[in-house]
Amino acid sequence: MKFDLKQFRYDGSGKLRLDKRPTRIKPVYDSKDEYKEMLADHVDQLSGIQNILYADNRYALLLIFQAMDAAGKDSVIKHVMSGVNPQGCQVHSFKHPSIMELEHDFLWRTNCGLPERGRIGIFNRSYYEEVLIVRVHPEILKSQNIPDELTNHGKVWEHRYRSIVNQEQHLHLNGTRILKFYLHLSKEEQRLRFLERIDNPEKNWKFSVADLEERKFWDQYMEAYEACIEGTSTKDAPWYIIPADDKKNARLFVSSIVLETLEGLKLTYPETSPERHKELLDIRKRLENPENGK
Repeated sequence: MKFDLKQFRYDGSGKLRLDKRPTRIKPVYDSKDEYKEMLADHVDQLSGIQNILYADNRYALLLIFQAMDAAGKDSVIKHVMSGVNPQGCQVHSFKHPSIMELEHDFLWRTNCGLPERGRIGIFNRSYYEEVLIVRVHPEILKSQNIPDELTNHGKVWEHRYRSIVNQEQHLHLNGTRILKFYLHLSKEEQRLRFLERIDNPEKNWKFSVADLEERKFWDQYMEAYEACIEGTSTKDAPWYIIPADDKKNARLFVSSIVLETLEGLKLTYPETSPERHKELLDIRKRLENPENGK
């Protein structure tokens, strides 16, 4: 690899300042063709190792993507996971919670989408919305019918961070590896991408007045992201802060981190026992004999 993935990793050590983290860095590819070759190689490797993950059936991998609007979450998922067998990959996009979901604790609805062993789960937004958009718009919290004494003490966000950390530790201890990606987009790049969505008829559907209204809360969102990432990054479930102004770079960084994580699991195909090997040899003999192999 031409780049050091550790520069994007934040495990909770030290004070986090998103304004000190770059949203754009020098491209790690020299040309568009080289980018395509690099990404295709990553996708091919992911496809192969995902087959072993499925056969090994000991670990699950959960990828969580959070970002401001237009940061490229959908395109990262589309391009990076394009070669993965759909049977071994589950994608969940979490929008506004339903009435039923609001009747449960804030982790309930995402728990239903956690990946099984041997599979890759992808959360396009996640339970982290409950400490991001809900923090920026506290009126949402009031609509959740939580007893006042549990929300009016000024520590609701710290309590939710603790719930998230405990949840992710529980998953880790049971074989689920978690990769959390914050696609770090600049406000100027978001403006340009919004304009592109307006100018390109094929992207008109991606833009609404609500997106422009949310942009007014940019500073509050940055504060919420800083507090969230700092409060929920751990050694076993760190956040990766990915410069996202260059979409191609972002895809290469994410695919590299996913590959590095899967390779670190030392996955193998299940070993064949002597008894099973003997059984297979017997079946082979029967198949080699046209009369017995009917």
